[in-house]
Amino acid sequence: MDSTGGPYAKGRCLIVAEVAQTHDGSLGCAHAFIDAVANAGADAIKFQTHIAAEESTPLEPWRVKCSRQDASRYDYWRRMEFTKEQWRGLKKHADERGLLFMSSPFSEAAVDLLSDIGMKVWKIASGEIGNRQLLERIAGTGDVVILSSGMSDWQELDAAVEMVRANGNRLAVLQCTTAYPCPPEKIGLNLLDEIRKRYDVPVGLSDHSGNIFAGLAAVTLGAEVLEVHVTLSREMFGPDVKASVTTAELKQLVEGCRSIEKMTGTKIEKNEMAEEMSDLRGMFTKSVVAGADLLAGTTLAREHLKLKKPGNGVPAARLPEMIGKTLRRDVRTDDLLMLQDLEP
Repeated sequence: MDSTGGPYAKGRCLIVAEVAQTHDGSLGCAHAFIDAVANAGADAIKFQTHIAAEESTPLEPWRVKCSRQDASRYDYWRRMEFTKEQWRGLKKHADERGLLFMSSPFSEAAVDLLSDIGMKVWKIASGEIGNRQLLERIAGTGDVVILSSGMSDWQELDAAVEMVRANGNRLAVLQCTTAYPCPPEKIGLNLLDEIRKRYDVPVGLSDHSGNIFAGLAAVTLGAEVLEVHVTLSREMFGPDVKASVTTAELKQLVEGCRSIEKMTGTKIEKNEMAEEMSDLRGMFTKSVVAGADLLAGTTLAREHLKLKKPGNGVPAARLPEMIGKTLRRDVRTDDLLMLQDLEP
């Protein structure tokens, strides 16, 4: 969190671990994710808050028929529900582990629930960008809003950005491709810069690739927010597992992002760097040495000279200057030649 209470820190990407429904309705598993994500070093953990009766009907089709125990997707959403007190307990646990707690709401009732437990950063799922009533309810909190653009054209995204901005909320916009998993050619990293120029807001990537490569590339390109789906194991149950990284891979991703931030955030002056490396030059570079035993008075020819380590004699680049010069002293094979060994 930055000094103004927002989630962005200059030069540091906010890394959000998206659990979604991978807890499969188990409160204990949801708490286990909080500990695993904190141990991996992420900044935030995100769930999804579904209230079946408020967001769906029994006619909703399956995106992926992922459940053997639920007759319909509506039944699946019901099984994913937690009570307000259970959500409060999850937020408290995240707070204790130093994680920003987030959960995407899919109904106005879910917004009210999450607001009541004190959630302060709102991630809007791709399918809800055109839901003006939901956006207005969220914007009314005055909190930070993160929009995911996965299924929106520019016109729809423009309208959502304008509405949130008109309310004065701090805003970020994420490039997202709604595919599970998303192939590399569909990630759309080129859109990060387009979004930044179009809206002049922090930008990021909501990644469904199932590996760490897209996230690392996005951070290299200056993403301020990175959201990745996570799973405790690829053998877990659920529709998002194939598009998730394991918590072990999340740790690698975090370490990689922090390293990239140091690389891209530090400007190197070439001459200063060379000066710092001066002590190592003698180990890695070569000097002009005698290629044979030579007597004083010898006029040096190319065959008399060789280039060998260490590099604290006459530099290799000056070998041509030594040809035709006369030795002042006897030298033995592999002796470093110095300029004072030569007649002027």
